[in-house]
Amino acid sequence: SVINQNTFSLKEMTVPLFFYFLGGRGDNGSPIIVFPEFPAFGEITDGEFHNVLTYLTSVPSLSSTGVGFILVIDRRQDRWAAVKGTLLRIAGSFPGNLQLVLILRPTTLLQRTLSDILFKFNKDEFKMKVPVIMLSSITELHSYIDRSQLTQELGGTQEYCHEKWISHRTAIEGFALMVKKTAQTLQSFGTELAETELPNEIQATTILLSTHTNKKDKMKEDLLVALGQGSRLLESINEPVVRDPDHNMNQDELENLATVQRLLSQLDETERAFDEFWVRHQTKLEQCLQLRHFEHNYREVRALLDQVSEKLATFSEVGISPAHADHILCELTTYEERVVSSLAHEGDELIQNSHYAEDSIQPKCSELRSINEDVSSNLRAKKDHLLKAMELHHCLERASKWVDDGIYLLASQPVDKCQSHEGAELALKELERYLDNSGQNQLTDLSTIWSDYEAVLNQQFRDQVEKVFQKQSSMQEMFDKRRVSLKKLAAKQTRPVQPVAPRPEFVLSVPYHGGFSSQGNGQLQNGDSNSRHASLSEEEENLAVLRRHVMNELLETERAYVEELLCVLQGYASEMDSAAMAHLIPAPLQNKKEVLFGNMSEIYHFHERTFLRELEQYTDCPELVGRCFLERMTDLQIYEKYCHNKPRSESLWRQCSDCAFFQECQKKLEHKLGLDSYLLKPVQRITKYQLLLKEMLKYSKSCEGADDLQEALTAILGILKAVNDSMHLIAITGYEGNMSELGKLLMQGSFSVWTEHKKGHAKVKDLARFKPMQRHLFLHEKALLFCKRREENGEGYEKAPSYSFKQSLNMSAVGITENAKGDNKKFEIWCNSREEVYIVQAQTAEVKTTWVNEIRKVLTTQLEACRGTERGCSLKSITKCHDYDRHLFSKMFHHGMYPFLFPCLDFEQCAGKYTVMADYEKGAQELSVKSGDMVQLVKEGDDGQWFVRNLSSSKEGWIAAANLITLIGKSKSCQSLTSSECSGSGNLSTSSSCSETYTSFSDIKP
Repeated sequence: SVINQNTFSLKEMTVPLFFYFLGGRGDNGSPIIVFPEFPAFGEITDGEFHNVLTYLTSVPSLSSTGVGFILVIDRRQDRWAAVKGTLLRIAGSFPGNLQLVLILRPTTLLQRTLSDILFKFNKDEFKMKVPVIMLSSITELHSYIDRSQLTQELGGTQEYCHEKWISHRTAIEGFALMVKKTAQTLQSFGTELAETELPNEIQATTILLSTHTNKKDKMKEDLLVALGQGSRLLESINEPVVRDPDHNMNQDELENLATVQRLLSQLDETERAFDEFWVRHQTKLEQCLQLRHFEHNYREVRALLDQVSEKLATFSEVGISPAHADHILCELTTYEERVVSSLAHEGDELIQNSHYAEDSIQPKCSELRSINEDVSSNLRAKKDHLLKAMELHHCLERASKWVDDGIYLLASQPVDKCQSHEGAELALKELERYLDNSGQNQLTDLSTIWSDYEAVLNQQFRDQVEKVFQKQSSMQEMFDKRRVSLKKLAAKQTRPVQPVAPRPEFVLSVPYHGGFSSQGNGQLQNGDSNSRHASLSEEEENLAVLRRHVMNELLETERAYVEELLCVLQGYASEMDSAAMAHLIPAPLQNKKEVLFGNMSEIYHFHERTFLRELEQYTDCPELVGRCFLERMTDLQIYEKYCHNKPRSESLWRQCSDCAFFQECQKKLEHKLGLDSYLLKPVQRITKYQLLLKEMLKYSKSCEGADDLQEALTAILGILKAVNDSMHLIAITGYEGNMSELGKLLMQGSFSVWTEHKKGHAKVKDLARFKPMQRHLFLHEKALLFCKRREENGEGYEKAPSYSFKQSLNMSAVGITENAKGDNKKFEIWCNSREEVYIVQAQTAEVKTTWVNEIRKVLTTQLEACRGTERGCSLKSITKCHDYDRHLFSKMFHHGMYPFLFPCLDFEQCAGKYTVMADYEKGAQELSVKSGDMVQLVKEGDDGQWFVRNLSSSKEGWIAAANLITLIGKSKSCQSLTSSECSGSGNLSTSSSCSETYTSFSDIKP
């Protein structure tokens, strides 16, 4: 074996030499192994001894080792014990066949004598089956082995370099291992190629061909490397002959040379076999790729025909709109041309190349030709069928439009103008003219339609025809009623004035005479009443017509909206997962379907499965449709998620709008508008709902569902406001806290803001006091954020402003003043005992009022929470408040708690007494007070009104409790609660001084 499996043994040959294979041979060709003088032979372990010996016996060829080995043991400088130990080891561990063992015995007199004697007595102990000969000198050795086969140490002429021998053996074994691995790799690769199942797809086949080609190239590179290494090794072995042509190689060198040449020849044969196999395999893969292209084209043609059949089947099963039918007809015409062209081209090309996979291709070619004929005939029949259906669709469309126009005509005739003779005649002529011009718009007979269009009518189509016919009958009935009414009005004659006596001023005091005059007057009044009743009925009828029109618009636009969403999801979103379109998708768009389309799929499924079907249930009672919106208001909040994602979607669209993927999808869908227009549809739809609800509410104010419509409209507007507010909220930068902890966003808007700070007894404005700061305020339930608006450069949503966070105020620590500096557009927000005052100016007084009311609601909610906690406090816990550190109350006021009502600590001195915190002008049944006045509570009324007595003027009256603060006793200490404390603990804080809490407290007396 060229490759020794025990590589450790070869490494052992680099240690101090205790035996070696010199390459010599005996007379019969037996390999010679020499055990030279080695004093440390006894220290060699049995494992090491066995490994090296096993390796040396594996080096010669099998023919040589079959004859047996000759062992030469040189122990001339040693003792008998070493000889005995060596023989025992050889007898127990030698792995090969032995032919002869020659021992050069010790040369000293004593050891030589002992060796002769002890060898004779211990000969059987060695259990050697071959001759073991004791030699006294090298001369005797030469009688057994020729000198040319021995080294100079043994009196021979052969040159031996152990390092060179190791180098050659290492190189040969490395090369042999490389050849073996290369052959195994090629064999494994060939097996892999042969066993590879051919793919069924073009892309997979292309990838497989490319992968196998790359592997083949790598194999060829490995082969070239192995051939190069073998050539260099061959040159190294031949080096002595090249250097000295008369040099005679020993048997070992000749075997090495033959081994390398054999390995190189083996490599050449392997390479040739692999090249032949690869040519066959490559041809097979290329033919497979051609076959897959053919099969793909075949499936594409079949799919094209199936698509046409499916569309026609869908058309014949359900009723569709004229526009949809026209679209299918256009597609059919295009598909028919493409099918014929594709089939002819594919058939000719495949027949010309019939030499490839002819058994598989020829039947398909015949099938394609047959299908081409069948499909062409089927297409013509289906197109005729579709044209017949389109004819009926257009007929229904004209009739429906004629009915709608007639209803609008009825609704547009002003009732007041029709009361006159001329107005009634004019309106009557208008109706007659409209009916005379009906022409082909009117459906004449249902039985004729059933017979003429029997082939295309299904149940849904029949229902559609009956619905239009019923609608037409209802319209004609309305026309008949209106004509009768107008004819009566037009036929009225002006009544002559009856002579009557002058009527007194007071009718009740005149005796009743019961004459013609009174009776005539009564008849006239009755006629007017009937006229008004008729007018009222017609007005209600007109409103019902308008409600139906709004409902029709809602349903039609809803159906169109659902169809558009489905078109986008199938024509764009699904195509992003298609392997056939993957090469057209640019890198920025890959794996970004969720970003581009947001939750459009969720919106589509909600509308298609739920909302549209529920809306259709209100077709006959449109005034009640508000209930449907209210029941699904939670589901409609999915639009908030879509709108939040819209900026990311639009940014991604702008990056990739010109890519081939979008263009190809748009081309397939035959859309005139790009995808961005359809991505805007959900935003437009949620906005459209509030417009339709407004219209429906406009015509339903006296109907049963008016309240539901108003509530639904308010809720939809709330969703739009929440979306708009949240779009601003996500544009805030620089806020380090968690905005979800601030509570619900209530309002947001831009204002001009001035700030004032109180230092000591003086008010100090900011340096830029004459120029207000422009701030965008965000009012949450728990905080008020001040931000600076920054306009962005860009397009679409990127042009939307961003907001830099500046500061926030805790709503539990603020107060408001509704009117500031006599300007009805300004109000004050203050904190820290008015040490920090923010003068806020709105754009209009209405905006200011809205904000003040909303802030008041927040503060009132906090007050009610505090009152609830306060009522739960026991008298004992209140009494213990005297022992609290007064600094806590001072700290509370320092943080600017809103001045609500709190009971006094000292009940004996100031029970029920309060001080006025702001001027309050007298209203109806109210008490007029000024800031600093002292009042005493008499009784508590509703809506925050208290009946109090002004201790200064002794006058009594009602006053808003919010304008009062608990009287501060002699110690000027009072009990207070912050909003945060009211939330659960119910603890009370005291303060030693409240004199600086408000600027108006200077008038408070103990």
